[in-house]
Amino acid sequence: MSEQVKGFAPSAVSTQRMGGPRGWARKYSARLLVVDVVAIVLVMAVAHMVKFGPDPLEPVAGPSAPAYVWVTIGISVLWVVQLGWGRSREPRVLGHGPQEFQRVVNASWHTLAIVAIVGFLTQWQVSRGYLLFAIPLGTIALLGCRALCRRWIHAQRDRGELQAQVLIVGPRRTSEQMIRRLRHARRAGYNVIGVCLPRGEDSHLADDVADVPVLGTLESAADRAKVVGAEYLLVSGTDELSLREARQLGWELEGSGVGLIVLPAMVDVAGPRMRMSPVEGLPLLHVETAGFTGGRYILKTAIDRMAAALALALLAVPMLAIAIAIRLTSPGPVFFTQVRVGRDHRLFTMYKFRSMYQDAEGQRDALAGLSRMDVGNEVLFKMRDDPRVTPVGHFLRRYSLDELPQLINTLRGEMSIVGPRPPLPLEVEAWDESVSRRQLVKPGITGLWQVSGRSDLTWEQSVQLDLYYAENWNLGGDLVIIFRTIWAVVAARGAY
Repeated sequence: MSEQVKGFAPSAVSTQRMGGPRGWARKYSARLLVVDVVAIVLVMAVAHMVKFGPDPLEPVAGPSAPAYVWVTIGISVLWVVQLGWGRSREPRVLGHGPQEFQRVVNASWHTLAIVAIVGFLTQWQVSRGYLLFAIPLGTIALLGCRALCRRWIHAQRDRGELQAQVLIVGPRRTSEQMIRRLRHARRAGYNVIGVCLPRGEDSHLADDVADVPVLGTLESAADRAKVVGAEYLLVSGTDELSLREARQLGWELEGSGVGLIVLPAMVDVAGPRMRMSPVEGLPLLHVETAGFTGGRYILKTAIDRMAAALALALLAVPMLAIAIAIRLTSPGPVFFTQVRVGRDHRLFTMYKFRSMYQDAEGQRDALAGLSRMDVGNEVLFKMRDDPRVTPVGHFLRRYSLDELPQLINTLRGEMSIVGPRPPLPLEVEAWDESVSRRQLVKPGITGLWQVSGRSDLTWEQSVQLDLYYAENWNLGGDLVIIFRTIWAVVAARGAY
């Protein structure tokens, strides 16, 4: 083992580390603070000028109320502070997952709530129009800036930069699974530089991860982490590591700058379903059973239907223009209808704008063999250059405009704005029982599958995302997915 550590070459991995005095995360968080301040100041200045024009000293109505210029400055400072207190710039949430965006939304909501409470207690009558213009606009601006910054992080991580160096500690099979998952989620920012296995286990890893060196045993993990420059020890459950030894491992890392991450035995569970409670020094992780009925589902359905009705009203003219373009450029109906499987495996008719020629279904069998050459078509029928798609259909698909009529399905209660992809009956017949759990919620017009690559995903990746969403969704996460969908549609990523 010692020879393997001696031969380990730290230069083979990214030199831009997360921790330490020169860590990229510290510098990036400081720059993100500047971005937040600039965005908030600009939005609040615009809101102030729009509402009060050339008179910046107009007073707030109420007893001993200050001028609005001081209210604008106060809200700006409070907003920046809330973003900090809400840990929206915490390194572990930057560049991956929805938590960064959720924390930005929460900070904005808390800012609005504090202003409302102060106004109530002091009887200052702060203009509602001013607040309802500034806070939502500022939230959108912050989310947009964070999305642009995240694109930069993704570009860096795709090149192997901005990675936290991780040493995995645990049984061989579990370690191999963790290596595969972290490599698949490259943009999460964890680079595995080695593993430490229980004493006596086979030190030869599987062929697909054999390039990761085995650096030692569980007992030597802390020392090995310091030698190879690891920033985190990622520990999985193992009978070889007792409670006392796990505590000792944490002690050995004190003052070393190496962080400790513990992997629970259960995976694919989101934060809202997990609660930690200490009992006699044991950090017990409570995992709530996934529920598929109740008040939050009723609320989601109500929001879906109201949003669909509003969207149909606002998009009536553009949808009419699309319908005319379809009729003028190819014979056939405006809408394409297809039977899909909804919640609890109930069948429904899904509506889309027709993007193919009228005889497209008759050509499917002839093209099925070619479809399998595309990634992710073990179950789905997808072609990157489908000859059945009309010229107008190519444009509609590129920007997902063909899916707008699904708002009708949402208004009827058959679909949701956000949810798993609505499957075909033939697809459902090919599923095993575990995949069928995705039908415990309504299918969605958009979802994790759409903001994570859409048609570029493999079948397994699509299923994993749908199952994760079905068991872990929440309204805050839905809002983040909607914002990410808008970004994905504008960028036309993964659509064909």
